[in-house]
Amino acid sequence: MSIHVVTIEDDPQYRSSLELLFSRTGDFELVDSFGSPAAALACLDNGGSAPGWDLVLMDVDLPGMNGIDCTRRIKQRLPDTAVVVLTVFEERATIIKAICAGADGYLLKRTSAAELLTQLRAIAMGGAPLSAGVARTVLDLVRRIGPVATGEPDQSGGADRFALTDRELDVLRCLVEGMSYKRTAHQLGISIDTVRGYIRSVYSKLQVHNVAEAVSRALREGIV
Repeated sequence: MSIHVVTIEDDPQYRSSLELLFSRTGDFELVDSFGSPAAALACLDNGGSAPGWDLVLMDVDLPGMNGIDCTRRIKQRLPDTAVVVLTVFEERATIIKAICAGADGYLLKRTSAAELLTQLRAIAMGGAPLSAGVARTVLDLVRRIGPVATGEPDQSGGADRFALTDRELDVLRCLVEGMSYKRTAHQLGISIDTVRGYIRSVYSKLQVHNVAEAVSRALREGIV
């Protein structure tokens, strides 16, 4: 079954490159491509093919409405649709605003085509992709705000309290270090599918929904 992808990107050349990429990839189907948030939201308002949107690739610097506000609007209307920010911006404030708006992932445009597809497949399996540099930014922020928000880390044994297995802890530590699924698999000597299974289990036990939330809780609760 194909993953139905939508692009919202105002650069015609880059938008065309995404369209070409998905046209050559059997497990993705590009169902809509927009040059502005207004056009995408108009499609939602008019019914269009929006109910078939599985994943939206969202630029940040867009005409009329920025991608962060558009992400918020789409997530309000289609909460089960994954929105992945795909941009050149690496500023901490932009990353955090996007995540707070509901973005399910944050990738940089310099990401290779092969890695982009790998990350998008990961989100289709319930992951939340972050480019390595973005993951480090989120991690740094969480480390800064964690003690302020929650006081001293819990000393009662975070891993035991959440019933995390040794292998789940290993995977969680890799997430905290900002590793990709592929690098985590290589680091631990297991398959990417096995990594995904462990991550789904970690999310369930920690009661989180994405990488940023998992890393935040792991650090705040003193799990790793």
